[in-house]
Amino acid sequence: MEYQFEKINDILLDWFELNARILPWRSNPIPYYVWVSEIMLQQTRVEAVKGYFERFIKEIPTIKALAECEDEKLLKLWEGLGYYNRVKNMKQAACQVMEQYQGELPKEYEKLLSLKGIGSYTAGAIASIAYGKRVPAVDGNVLRVLSRLSGSYEDIAKASVKKNMEGILRKTMPYDKPGDFNQALMELGAMICIPNGAPLCDQCPLSHLCVAYKKELTKELPVKASKKQRKIEEKTVLLLEYDGKYAICKRKEKGLLNGLWEFPNIEGKKSVLKIEDYIKKQGYKYEIVVPLKEAKHIFTHKEWHMLGYYVKLKQMVEQQEYIFASKEDLQSQYSIPTAFKAYKSVILEEENGV
Repeated sequence: MEYQFEKINDILLDWFELNARILPWRSNPIPYYVWVSEIMLQQTRVEAVKGYFERFIKEIPTIKALAECEDEKLLKLWEGLGYYNRVKNMKQAACQVMEQYQGELPKEYEKLLSLKGIGSYTAGAIASIAYGKRVPAVDGNVLRVLSRLSGSYEDIAKASVKKNMEGILRKTMPYDKPGDFNQALMELGAMICIPNGAPLCDQCPLSHLCVAYKKELTKELPVKASKKQRKIEEKTVLLLEYDGKYAICKRKEKGLLNGLWEFPNIEGKKSVLKIEDYIKKQGYKYEIVVPLKEAKHIFTHKEWHMLGYYVKLKQMVEQQEYIFASKEDLQSQYSIPTAFKAYKSVILEEENGV
């Protein structure tokens, strides 16, 4: 790649100084705050993260507190952000930091990479933003900006392309303010050189240096290979209610949403008659079975297409796999994945009319 990336440095830093968004983790970029924010921002919009970040830091203010935090509390604080393995990995990494680095995140990029759940991007962000180390932090936003600037037709979904971009930035990024430089590239990609829709080239400080803009290639670039079609799974979700409490059970410790709480559910979309028969076979007596709205949840590699039923039970049946939780407990104690949000809202908003 022959593009001279060093010519963007000063312009980009000047733009960032005037246009950087005010974000809670930027106002005090200590290593722990940078780490938490960057993990939260993976797969999640900045506006959605702000509230989660402030609540998380209030409840878990230090790496030591994170390492010692009970899993239920940790998952509840993360509820709604999705991709729960992110926060599970954070706790494991916090334990590593307590054992190996006396509770302080290491400054060295290579040591950061050794921590659970920290890849090249997050390690680069922490090292550059919190410690002023001259290392790149290349995420999807940065890849898109660099691809358009240089007019590259390389597939940014390839790990080799990302690695090559990181190598180029290591040679060309400024020695002064490397953290601001990395954040400026991310900010430009998030706010101006946007992923969906037309980029705002008339507001871009680098448009006069951008090959894609000059050659009218912004619709073609970046090149990114199509994702594989997601597998569709159909499920029937049951809101089993007895005396104002609702049945929940824990998912297995391996696989999708492992270890989280969920409402009872069965494979396939079942009719009312099939559900009534299923409930009887489980040993329950019921008063009513009410069909609920259908819902859909999209994961990275699959989709759940769901049908729900509200079931008012006549008596409690002891089952090891179920516990019955009140509305208050569902809000404050048990972490229910966003996949079940539509059915949790039925309980909290009493949309079933009971």
